[in-house]
Order: sequence, then C-alpha cells, then structure tokens
Amino acid sequence: MVRFEARSLLYALVALALPWLSYRAYGWRGVAIAAAALVMWLLLHFTRLTTVLRRAAERPVGYVDSAVMLHARLRPGLALLDVLALARALGAGQSADGEEPEVFRWTDAAGAYVEAHFRAGRLVQWQLVRAPESALHEAGAVK
Repeated sequence: MVRFEARSLLYALVALALPWLSYRAYGWRGVAIAAAALVMWLLLHFTRLTTVLRRAAERPVGYVDSAVMLHARLRPGLALLDVLALARALGAGQSADGEEPEVFRWTDAAGAYVEAHFRAGRLVQWQLVRAPESALHEAGAVK
C-alpha cells in the first residue's frame, strides 16, 4: 500500500495551482514563468539527489567517519536522503526488503555504530552503540 503524506499532496496542489493562478494574473507569460519556476525547482532537487548519491557511492556501504558525530546530528523526521547526506555513505540494511520500519546501520573505524529506523522514508528512532572497550584497544583508539 502506498502512503501519501500531506507534504506530497501540498506540492502537487501548488504545482497545479501555480500555472492556473499565473494565467489568471498575467496570461500566457505568467504560465511560462510559472513553468520555468517549477522546472528550476525540480532541477535543484534532482541535482541535490544526484550529488548526495554520488558522494555516498564513493564510500563503503555502512561506513561513517564518526558514529558519535552522526548520532549528534540526527533528529526525528529527517528524510532518508538527509541522513545519507550527513553520513556521506549508504547505510547497511538491517531489515528485510519492503519491511517497515526500514533499519540501516552506519559503523565507524572504532566499532561504534548508529542504527536508524525509518518509517515512510522519515527517521523515527535511532541509537548509538559504542564499541566494547577491548575493541578500542585493538583498534589503537585508546592507549
């Protein structure tokens, strides 16, 4: 079942109403300006999407420089794309395909990891699990 959010409905209504209102106010010139504005908005979002995914593709799946820093920057309601931009890597999937909530994990070099739960593409819960003390000594993080 596909779940639509109110935000998606609002975007669709604005995309339909903007050209109509522009035509009523300025005629066909208004429609051309409204169409140009909508295309520009779509291009900005497409560019951001491709940039985030290109950066994430250059890094190992499930790896983050610092799990603690990622954990500190997370907040409820973040979109999956925003979390990918913060982590700069794709998360390692922990849940079955199509299962809600989707669970992803990002691990740092010291063994600490952040596990994030997404429902309908939005962050609903996350936790930081630090590495055991013995793993820190083996990694050379603690002397």
